[in-house]
Amino acid sequence: MPFDVQDLSGTFSVGDIAIALSLSFLLSAMIAWIYRFTHRNVSYSQSYVQTLVILGMLISLIMLVVGSNIARAFALVGALSVVRFRNAIKETRDVGFIFLVMGVGMATGTRFYSLAIVAAIVISLVIVVMFRFNWFANNVQRQVVKVQVPPDGNYTEHIQDVLIAHTSEFELVSMESIRGGALTELMYTIRLKKGQEPGRLIAALGERTGGQRVTVLTGYDQTDL
Repeated sequence: MPFDVQDLSGTFSVGDIAIALSLSFLLSAMIAWIYRFTHRNVSYSQSYVQTLVILGMLISLIMLVVGSNIARAFALVGALSVVRFRNAIKETRDVGFIFLVMGVGMATGTRFYSLAIVAAIVISLVIVVMFRFNWFANNVQRQVVKVQVPPDGNYTEHIQDVLIAHTSEFELVSMESIRGGALTELMYTIRLKKGQEPGRLIAALGERTGGQRVTVLTGYDQTDL
């Protein structure tokens, strides 16, 4: 019995492949540059940005393979379900960019070229506008205060007295025993009163903690006593 090899590539032309992959590359690269331009935090990863481009092209390829064949689609879902990603997403907006390149890849792979181009450009413009005009920013500035105190003594009430005098609001987030029980570390989120400086708060807390360490975290800055 002769061995019969059937090539299913005839369901789409070489031109379709070239257009789909090229367009998905260009649009995914544009989205990757938008991500790089609008990224603010220190968690930027070149590997993640390159993965966005690869993912857009890969999804386009998968959609070319699937086409309109339902059985093939379920087979691919089953095959891809074994993949496990162990790297945690650092920011929620990173998930949005992943879905964006996936959507563009799906549109190019199913040959909705105009939809892919218009959607990628419009959504990218929305991202740039939100970045440029700082939409939905919360101007309430909060700090994190970590205070180490001896486990015995009424230090908690003394610390709260200082916080009442220097902050408009505060909340105890955690209380942890450290150094084998020799010290207790208290962590608060606070909002300083107008005119108050972190240095004054640190000095006032230092007088009530028995000379133990006091740390105030403001954004990416850290002030210690």
